[in-house]
Parts: sequence; structure tokens; C-alpha cells
Amino acid sequence: MIFENTGLDGLHSDLAYLDECAEKVGFIRWQWEYYRATYDLKIEDKKNQAEYFLRINTRAVEGKLEKPDTILKIEAVYLGKTTFPHGLEYESMAPQPVMNVATKKLQELKALLEA
Repeated sequence: MIFENTGLDGLHSDLAYLDECAEKVGFIRWQWEYYRATYDLKIEDKKNQAEYFLRINTRAVEGKLEKPDTILKIEAVYLGKTTFPHGLEYESMAPQPVMNVATKKLQELKALLEA
């Protein structure tokens, strides 16, 4: 599920600051290569015994990811449900409690990045 109108799409930040802000909210820079990085936040749905990942895709617009002053642009924000044995499914809607957590975390990250 893609999140629209988060206010994060198109936002620019240097790598060091984005890492710091994302970590404060609970995101981890998981996948990365020289020109793009993915930040993930695990959300557990204990009622349905399911796990979801809130994922933020970024792309370097200046520099490479090995340097803390590299400028990243947030490209997309989406939510996926884990599937066995590994992977994410992005088509189905998440339960409202999971959506509430995801929305809150995105708002927290946006506030930190705009401070």
C-alpha cells in the first residue's frame, strides 16, 4: 500500500540527518547501495499475529551514500505485510491499528526533518 500525501515525498535531507531522525522514530536504514537507501519500521499486529513494514525509499541526488553529507530525496512511502518465508506483500489493506501507528510515525519523522 502506497501512502499518498504524507508530506515526505520529494523532501530532501543529508544522509547523516535523515539517519538520525529516522532512528529517533524507530526506522532502520536497511537496504542501501551507492545511490539509494530504504528505511524500514517494523509494526506488529499482535491481534492477527502479523508483521508489517513501513518502508521509505530514498535516492541520492548529490553524492554517494558512503558520505554523510550526501543529499537524499524521499521518493515513496509504502506499507507491506510480511509473507512466508520472506518478502512483503503490498496489495492488501492493513488493519486500522497498524495504519494508525504508521501514520503517527510518518508524522513524527516529517516533523523532525522539517525542524
